[in-house]
Amino acid sequence: MSLTETLSRVLERHDEVRDALSKPGVAPDQFAKLSKEYSDLTPVAEAISELNRAKKELADAEHMLGDPDMGGEAKREIEILRPRIPELELGVQRMLIPKDAADERNAILEIRAGAGGDEAGLFGALLFDMYSKYAAHRGWKFEVMALSQNDLGGLKEGVAEIRGRGVFARMKFESGVHRVQRVPQTEASGRVHTSTATVAILPEMEDVDIKIDDKDLKIDVYRSSGAGGQKVNKTESAVRITHLPTGVTVAMQDERSQHKNKAKAMTILRARIYEQKDRTIKAAHAAERKSQVGTGDRSERIRTYNFPQGRVSDHRIEKTLYNIDDVINGPGLDEFIDALITRDEAEKLAELSGK
Repeated sequence: MSLTETLSRVLERHDEVRDALSKPGVAPDQFAKLSKEYSDLTPVAEAISELNRAKKELADAEHMLGDPDMGGEAKREIEILRPRIPELELGVQRMLIPKDAADERNAILEIRAGAGGDEAGLFGALLFDMYSKYAAHRGWKFEVMALSQNDLGGLKEGVAEIRGRGVFARMKFESGVHRVQRVPQTEASGRVHTSTATVAILPEMEDVDIKIDDKDLKIDVYRSSGAGGQKVNKTESAVRITHLPTGVTVAMQDERSQHKNKAKAMTILRARIYEQKDRTIKAAHAAERKSQVGTGDRSERIRTYNFPQGRVSDHRIEKTLYNIDDVINGPGLDEFIDALITRDEAEKLAELSGK
């Protein structure tokens, strides 16, 4: 289907939904569904109508160029309309880009230490802190759900919930393997070491989004454990939940209440099951795309933080910034994420145009 045919179909569907809403006796659930569709289609239909008006005005102005009385005015209109039409077309195309169903969701952030021993844990802790600061910069709420540290204060695993407007839409591009190059605190000779940490960004799902049957769950309860000298809850408050059909397992022991640990574990479980299904769908689609920006492929090394040179490089978009302090303090991440969103949008626009 050509772009012109697509735009015509959008206008037709907008009229169909409007007419359906005006008919008496529409069931409440159907009315709600149609109302949402109409609300989503209206701004697109208005933009298409504006584009069509501009095209008609341009055609009329070009027709009047030979008129001795109106030719001068027509020329001025053409000078205004010709550059405006491509802008309107691009705006409409952007509105037609399929949205990720999870874009408006809150997100679950998971960070795990990778290769590099204690230094990988310290890098993981740095990333966890970086995203906490980035959330504050964006006006989002950052709540730690689980935290496992090594003896040096490094991160074995950290899980947090990030809540706010459009969190997943921006954070989803952070999924992948992050690499650091720096002199570790434990390195006496001053040699630069390379370590990694894995970041996963999962959209937070509700019960209504991911249906989980109780019979598909294996739930184990046990006493929580802690580091030496740390007070440990003597009751069986820790929870491990396994989703048998997928094999996804979540363990939670941070809360003193078994009920709270179970609730947190279920939140993470739903997010991981959704991600697993979403990755399967995207893997099938990936064969049709040359680039995998935003797919959340955890095996891909996406970014390097080089402290001796003060630079951060994103390998997906070949972008390097020499403001490492600004990045790890949060605000500097925006420049990378904005560029990744632009790249992803350009690829989707190319697909939409059939290129």
